[in-house]
Amino acid sequence: MVAVVALGYQDNWVHILESSFMRNAILGGSVVALAAGIIGYFIIVRSSAFAAHALAHIGFPGATGAVLLGLPVSIGLGVFCVGGALAIGALGKRADEREVATGTILAAATGLGLFFSSLATKSSSTVTNVLFGNLLAVTDEQLVTFGVVLGVIVAVIAFVYRPLLFASVNPEVAEARGVPVRALSVIFMALLGLSITMAVQAVGTLLLFALVVTPAATAIMLTARPGVAIAVATGIALLSVWGGLVVSAMFNVPPSFVITTLVSTIWFATWLADRRRRPASTPLPHGVHG
Repeated sequence: MVAVVALGYQDNWVHILESSFMRNAILGGSVVALAAGIIGYFIIVRSSAFAAHALAHIGFPGATGAVLLGLPVSIGLGVFCVGGALAIGALGKRADEREVATGTILAAATGLGLFFSSLATKSSSTVTNVLFGNLLAVTDEQLVTFGVVLGVIVAVIAFVYRPLLFASVNPEVAEARGVPVRALSVIFMALLGLSITMAVQAVGTLLLFALVVTPAATAIMLTARPGVAIAVATGIALLSVWGGLVVSAMFNVPPSFVITTLVSTIWFATWLADRRRRPASTPLPHGVHG
């Protein structure tokens, strides 16, 4: 009991969950989780985890630049995230090419972000929100924007699902069969940029990896079927967001911290179970090399 009190337990947490700001947080977080679950599978299959992580940081100068210009932070995030994603997609259709392009663009954006941050002396709270997220501050206008973005992501993925999956799993064979690999790469990166723009506002640039990539990485350990993996990843992301918001209401802790903790715990438990099911020490047949 003492431990619960020490954690800052709030007796009125049910009323907190019923408040308007928490309702927006639940709806906004759910939309972000849905987008993350859908796009996350392709991030893993396309070996684009570094790009996803980098895009969050590429969006940082957009956020600080928007503050300097007196514009909404989400506009600056969107312009830089989507713009950086399009550049990465256009410059590299293969994983190794994308890594070089991503690193170069990330370096340039980081320098620009530091410069803008030094000029925006009154934006410390904005910078903190961009770095760590502020799901509890989601507005009605942001909910509308999130809903539209999610609709775009779902519609485009549904339209290009089969060729995108083919190009992601085996790009060389897909290109040989006439699949527009580079165009699909650009389309996917644009969708990734939109997803990152939303996710940054939920969990921030520093914690984004956990929500966008980790659920999909967990799902792929559980199933090899693409459709099922996407559904599992989405479910993990949703449960983590909902659980994070409930715990944050109960104990007055940042929801981003709880969300990432839940996602990471689920991944680690799945990884341990997967290792026990397929021990790394199992010897390979003679003449077969790992």
